[in-house]
Parts: sequence; C-alpha cells; structure tokens
Amino acid sequence: MPRFFIEVPHDAEVVACARVVESFLNYGSHFTTQADWGCQDGEHKAWIVIEAENKEEARTILPPAFQSQAKIVQLNKFSMEDIAEILESHRHD
Repeated sequence: MPRFFIEVPHDAEVVACARVVESFLNYGSHFTTQADWGCQDGEHKAWIVIEAENKEEARTILPPAFQSQAKIVQLNKFSMEDIAEILESHRHD
C-alpha cells in the first residue's frame, strides 16, 4: 500500500499552537494522536506518515479544519536497479 507524508502547518502563537495540538489529540484518530511536532524547535508543523490508498484517503485522517492546508506527499524508495534503468533510458550519446 502506498505511504504518504503529511505535513500540517499552524500558527506559531503559543495558545494557537496549543489549540492545534489539543485538536489533534482530541480528534480520536490513532494517527493524529501519534503526530510528530516541531513546535519546540520553532517549526510549527505536525508530521504524520501513513499508509493509504491515495492522497485523498490520507487527508481524511486529519481533523476537517486542517485538511485543506495539509501538504501530502506520496513516498517511494529507489533501488540501484531503478536508478540504473532511469539513467539508461535518459542516456544521451
């Protein structure tokens, strides 16, 4: 199943930040309660990695108020064979 990286930015103001975290914790989704946060290092974002069928399904694990601002990226891995094929198919002699 595809994996997705979800990034959700939020306001840096202390009370606003705390309310976002509270919202994620209270949402009732295992995924949102396990989010990683960068707030204590000045990076006011939540990060989640999830397996889902597609980007839209991944988006639905978030509280509705944060779905539209979320950045969702499908993750992949490369092998040396994958890279060799790519480079070979783009060889310019």
